[in-house]
Amino acid sequence: MCVALPGKVIKLEGTKATVDFNGNRVPAEAGLVKAKPGDYVLVHAGCILQVLSKEEGDSLTDLFLELEAL
Repeated sequence: MCVALPGKVIKLEGTKATVDFNGNRVPAEAGLVKAKPGDYVLVHAGCILQVLSKEEGDSLTDLFLELEAL
């Protein structure tokens, strides 16, 4: 099973983004979407697949934190 995770773009240089996942900053490829710093995004296998609204990003982050607590 594969899971895409929500994160927030911190920095963008060309098609290389730095995405923050609750304090963990990870590089990701941003060439598939038009993301900018501050955007919430869905990342799978090191690639940004989708730009999310703030509400979607917050909701998914809360859901994953709940799952982690179980």
